[in-house]
Amino acid sequence: MRAAQTASREQPGRPALIQAMIDAFRTPDLRARILFVLGMLVIFRLLAHVPVPGVERSALGNLFQNNPLVPLFDLFSGGGLRNMSIAALGVFPYITASIVIQVLTPVLPQLQALSKEGDSGRQRINQITHWLTVPIAFFSGYGQLILFSRAGVFTHPISFIGDGSFETLTIVISFVGGTMLLVWMGELITERGVGNGISLIIFAGIVAGLPNLLGQGFLARDNATGLLTLVIGGLILVFFIVVFNEAQRRIPVQYGRSVFRGGRMYRQSGATHLPLRVNSAGMIPLIFAFAIMVLPGTVAGFIYNPSSTGFLSSMAGFIVRTLAPTSVWYWAAVFVLVVIFTFFYTLVVFQQQQLAENLQKNGGFVPGIRPGVPTQQYLNRVILRITWGGALFLGLVSILPFVFTRVTGVEALTLGSTSLLIIVSVALDFMRQLEAQLLMRNYEGFLR
Repeated sequence: MRAAQTASREQPGRPALIQAMIDAFRTPDLRARILFVLGMLVIFRLLAHVPVPGVERSALGNLFQNNPLVPLFDLFSGGGLRNMSIAALGVFPYITASIVIQVLTPVLPQLQALSKEGDSGRQRINQITHWLTVPIAFFSGYGQLILFSRAGVFTHPISFIGDGSFETLTIVISFVGGTMLLVWMGELITERGVGNGISLIIFAGIVAGLPNLLGQGFLARDNATGLLTLVIGGLILVFFIVVFNEAQRRIPVQYGRSVFRGGRMYRQSGATHLPLRVNSAGMIPLIFAFAIMVLPGTVAGFIYNPSSTGFLSSMAGFIVRTLAPTSVWYWAAVFVLVVIFTFFYTLVVFQQQQLAENLQKNGGFVPGIRPGVPTQQYLNRVILRITWGGALFLGLVSILPFVFTRVTGVEALTLGSTSLLIIVSVALDFMRQLEAQLLMRNYEGFLR
């Protein structure tokens, strides 16, 4: 076995990534896992093309071209919104419910108690998250129906009362059912496949939209310099996404323990490190920031009436103009919100991990720092300092579409920095988990 592995590693001209994939497909159980993931993603893409009734296709296409916010909704839906399918909401309601539960866990004593009960507590919290997903998906689906009906996307009225009530209820229930089906499929992928199923579903939706994105780019051939700048900027962005996703501060940790040998007690010590990631919040702050920025403009859009001169309508018009995706103030607010939410989410999750308490229970300590509260204070200071790098990076990622559009002048092709962040992050996570599976079978991984 060892000789075969050495020979496999020494084959000339074969990159480590390709060799690792070949090794993965040579292993029957790992090959079955990968094929299961691919099969589930194919089913997801089929569901994304099953439309709900009463959709005006031409109006839907015009809305995607004229409203910059709609492609953002389509991004978080995994590509299902472009066809107004039963998967139009994607797994975003579940992500929202998960974020709400994570934020409320340190606040509500009941959730805090469940989080300390081990596997049974986590299963209970997961069940609560599923139940919370249903009303979030219901109201999100109805809100999107109202927004799209104003653009003439539907051939029937959108209302729960009077004409169109049956069609509206049918569509909203289809949205909720599609979301829960995708959540179930994502959990099956996590359990029986490789990688995080929810992330892979979003990843598949973004990748499926790349051909259309490239097609739009070729429409702007008259600006070859802008397109070249865009491509180079995209490659540089991918590089920095990898760097910041993998960057971490390693806190040295030592463990002391006592063992019995030959009837006598010996004191043993071991040294390791505690990795604190620079970007431990992932893409969650971007979701928070864009969701908040979308809400005022959407509400103001319902109130604003160009023919009215009232105070309420004038204020709504000011909000619509100021918070338009083409406004500098819109992207400045996005940057500030992303930075704020990065600190907020990182600190919330970090406090829930209770690292100092767990270290003390297991006999671990940071050299030069007393266990307990001093260790917790030290770790808080470190995580605050390194989070500045992750927060500013995510803030820059969030505003890069606006910057690249202004610099390159390419309006037909907007660099989806959020899409790139999701694609690269999910790909790295998939590679890490595939490497772990290979290492379990004594294969050499491809992450250096």
